[in-house]
Amino acid sequence: MTTVKTIEKIDAREIRRKLGLNQQQFWSTLGVTQSGGSRYESGRNMPKPVRELLRLVHVEQIDIKSIKREDWDVVEYLKSQEPELFKSLKKSARSRTKKAA
Repeated sequence: MTTVKTIEKIDAREIRRKLGLNQQQFWSTLGVTQSGGSRYESGRNMPKPVRELLRLVHVEQIDIKSIKREDWDVVEYLKSQEPELFKSLKKSARSRTKKAA
């Protein structure tokens, strides 16, 4: 049996346009230069860390400046050691966010 690794396609140009940002504004929040972002928008393969940052910042609208290493450590611990608790907390957080909107 072979395992096929799927690469999540993210259309960065489309996301950027929907947000009404120029390349400099869009890519600088991810620590990517405008020229590097332009290459990704033109079809160059985007590394997974950049793709994940793009998803977190521009799709999920998470302010990455507010995330602390200890917060990330707690999330990783819950995911691996307490998956049911993690799912429950995630569900509660989502319902809370929906109520606030």
